[in-house]
Amino acid sequence: MHVVVLGAGVVGVTSAWFLQRQGYQVTVIDRQPAAGLETSYANGGQISVCHAEPWANPSTPLKVLKWLHRNDAPLLFRPRLDAAQWRWALAFLGQCTSARAADNLRQMVNLGLYSRSKLQELRAELGLEYDHLTRGILHFYTSQKEFDSALEPARQMRELGCDRQVVSATRAIELEPALAPLKHRLAGGTYTEEDESGDARKFTQALAERCKQAGVVFKHNTQVVGFQRGIGRVDAVETLSQGHHDSLRADAWVLSLGSFSAPLARQLGLALNIYPAKGYSITVPVKNPEAAFNVSLTDDEYKLVYSRLGDRMRIAGTAEFSGYSRRLNVTRCRAVLRRVAAVMPEAGHWEQAEYWSGLRPTTPSSVPYVGKSAISNLFLNTGHGTLGWTHACGSAAALADIIAGRPPQLDFRFSGVSVT
Repeated sequence: MHVVVLGAGVVGVTSAWFLQRQGYQVTVIDRQPAAGLETSYANGGQISVCHAEPWANPSTPLKVLKWLHRNDAPLLFRPRLDAAQWRWALAFLGQCTSARAADNLRQMVNLGLYSRSKLQELRAELGLEYDHLTRGILHFYTSQKEFDSALEPARQMRELGCDRQVVSATRAIELEPALAPLKHRLAGGTYTEEDESGDARKFTQALAERCKQAGVVFKHNTQVVGFQRGIGRVDAVETLSQGHHDSLRADAWVLSLGSFSAPLARQLGLALNIYPAKGYSITVPVKNPEAAFNVSLTDDEYKLVYSRLGDRMRIAGTAEFSGYSRRLNVTRCRAVLRRVAAVMPEAGHWEQAEYWSGLRPTTPSSVPYVGKSAISNLFLNTGHGTLGWTHACGSAAALADIIAGRPPQLDFRFSGVSVT
């Protein structure tokens, strides 16, 4: 059986790996010259199972309204004459209830716990090196109000199987001495020892090489432009590579094109409610190792994540709903740089910061599409939002089971999409 994976980001490459392990002939198609060069390229780096919560919750709408006219806001919604944007926004508001937020959180944690275990198994089996650290994630708060509001999510996480500890400001600095410059402003933190961090691009490219050694074929510099339909199925994809049009036939297909999954799926009559949330990151060389962090951090007030990647620091965050443009917003980049330089001024060569933006494929619920679609041989593994790196191995392993006709080994809302 020949399975074609559309997309060579971390989700697509992990899908290819677990499918070839099931014995399938696998081909991966991607428009970039190598794996992991889009949203996986410079993301925040966290395997954040126990610190990831749905964006849609009862407190979010008011925050978004307050941030509406702030160009440096952590979450910025720029209204456009775009039906997909407004459809996504209305669905997002519908998810902002306590009951739906709790259910979505449960889905995210169940998938995350499974995915982290699959990542650890894969790392041990293949000896993959990707600047990973297993020193946990510390979520720190410089606002007493935000710290107080974090106690309930931390309790919910513990009920779902995450050991997310509430810690004092003093304990937070003991866990990560690089926070010492904030000691008079810290309200406290929450810490999970089991969470991890690492370079998603390095992981994706290292795993892609192992895939090739196992017989997976990668067709890079190849763009998917359309489909050839059969009765209730996809017979072939139409591609464009270096000006040459071609078609590729297969028995089954996996759609893992991130934010670009939705417009392509519309050609098949599938309405995937995925909208790009543009995020920013900076990558900075370490200047003073003693002043730089080693525990991965989440800066709640500014909605930023910090990951140590060898002799580099990656700081990422913010979400801008403004369409498919990758254009850098200098104001938002400088806001990220200004914040981290204030938190640990001696840690990095801030003047050498490299800026990046990426389009996170976000669903209103923050729960990805993983499963079989209404088209008999089309499967979905997309819409992971900010958690593609966190959920990649688990969603790929589960999808491989689904394609093989076996029930996945976790409790998750595997969902397809009906044809409109």
